[in-house]
Amino acid sequence: MSISPNCCVIKDKKPCFLGVSDVLRHGVETTKRIIDADLRVILGEDREKLLYATLEKIFIENRIYKDKEYEEARTLDEAMAHIDKRLEPFKPSFIRDITRDDILRLLEIKMKRILRFNSDEANAAIAALQKRIADNIDRLEHLDRETIIWYEYLKKKYGASYPRKTVIRSFDSIQASTVAEANEKLYINREEGFIGTALRKDEPVCTCSSLDDIIIFYRDGRYKIVRVQDKLFVGKNVLYLNVYKRNDTRTIYNVIYQNGRGGIYYMKRFAATGMTRDKEYTLTSNLQPNSRIVWFSANPNGEAEVVKVTLKPKLRLKNLSFDVDFSKLAIKGRAAQGNLVTKNDVARFSLKERGHSTLGGRKVWFDSDVMRLNYDGRGEFLGEFLGEDRILVVTASGEFYTTGFEVTNHYDEKIVRLEKFRPKQEWTAVLNDAEQGYPYIKRFTFEDSPRKQRFVGDDTRSTLIILTDADGARFELNFSDASRVPLTIDAEEFIGLKSFKARGKRLTTYGLESVVELEPKRIPQPVDDETAQSTEIPDADFEETDADNVQAETSAEETPSLFDENNEADE
Repeated sequence: MSISPNCCVIKDKKPCFLGVSDVLRHGVETTKRIIDADLRVILGEDREKLLYATLEKIFIENRIYKDKEYEEARTLDEAMAHIDKRLEPFKPSFIRDITRDDILRLLEIKMKRILRFNSDEANAAIAALQKRIADNIDRLEHLDRETIIWYEYLKKKYGASYPRKTVIRSFDSIQASTVAEANEKLYINREEGFIGTALRKDEPVCTCSSLDDIIIFYRDGRYKIVRVQDKLFVGKNVLYLNVYKRNDTRTIYNVIYQNGRGGIYYMKRFAATGMTRDKEYTLTSNLQPNSRIVWFSANPNGEAEVVKVTLKPKLRLKNLSFDVDFSKLAIKGRAAQGNLVTKNDVARFSLKERGHSTLGGRKVWFDSDVMRLNYDGRGEFLGEFLGEDRILVVTASGEFYTTGFEVTNHYDEKIVRLEKFRPKQEWTAVLNDAEQGYPYIKRFTFEDSPRKQRFVGDDTRSTLIILTDADGARFELNFSDASRVPLTIDAEEFIGLKSFKARGKRLTTYGLESVVELEPKRIPQPVDDETAQSTEIPDADFEETDADNVQAETSAEETPSLFDENNEADE
């Protein structure tokens, strides 16, 4: 989705659309104007104070109130005129003209003030005012600096109470199609030859986004990619279709085809990369008319199955069946002809054995700067992943969930652990149980679930203190009461292995200062990568995993694994 972070504001009594930079610039300029006005008010007040302090000093030190003309003045105007005349020599040094109100203020000075007048104190007060005036003038001349100081003051005073809710971090170079949400369903009408997201009454195929491409294989050996649309005519005899991932070298197509009517059977393995949209391709450059695909499987991690080939009885033909192992076949270009299977007539092709991946595990890294996975070696290495492997995500709020290892995954902040999921791994957690009001400890295993679940209790106020997967975990409890000796807890001896939903066992009823994880009582022996791989994913798991990848149905998660056209033709 393209997001324009603009807002509508009223400017000069008219609606105006502003971007983020415009709003910030307007806010800063407004703050500068407010600071400028405030400083000018303060400067004006200080100048008035300086003027009056200077007048007062001149009036008292020169004893103007003792002048004969002042004492013998018969009216107020005569007295004020005399004072104004005596101030005449000093007027050039004043910041403004002397007014009637200024002289009246001098006449209101009490005798007590005159008797206590101290010239040194008056000079010091005047010097302080002059310094403040000079500082304010300097601040007015450097408003940018003063605005920055003001914002820093606001942040220092209010920052802790109002934490930032946005995050600054770098971004990957991504394509819109790779991060678009798959919120559409693709349907197919095989009889009429249409596909699209608007054909809701027809056969569902897979989930997709509006920006995805779809790869389509036909029974006669043709294939192409098209853009997702509401309704698109693609023709009949569609064998397989699914979301196409551009430059995907891990998805391998295993195919057995008959080149022409009554022709030779060939087998091949290839990846469909570097294709042009709406351009039609064929399984081989010399594909004959009336060719047909008799076996097809799409394998997201390069799995290679074993196919049993049953021949039609024929004179002098001794062996009527044999096996074809795709794992012994090299992956070649999409235009290659392939390897010979048989020149005889075939009764049927059937699946004999689910296949393993021939590409090995995919190496996955996690880049914490952008909170995304990648296959390019950026960030923390998570390990090699096979088709059904999962990623465990544990958050600081006490929740966990599992995901696939697709690069389109996006993870939020405040992640405590993000690693390859180990189904049988034992975990130890120390937590604050908000409902009971005491610290608890529990040992458990996480389950494979894409749904977020809490392992620190249902009360959202409960918090996680320590989470560790160490074998033989130990903890030191330091109490708030300094007179109590720290207590060491051995997790395995203290509590047994339970469900992640269990409350656990209370550690203590006394107040805790801290809980520190100690060195485990036994250190697991290091194992090499090959042994570790076989321990985490045994052969049985490979078979169970691959069994889910090869299905008769066509969907995004379960790809079709076999197409026996001979049986269908007989029916």
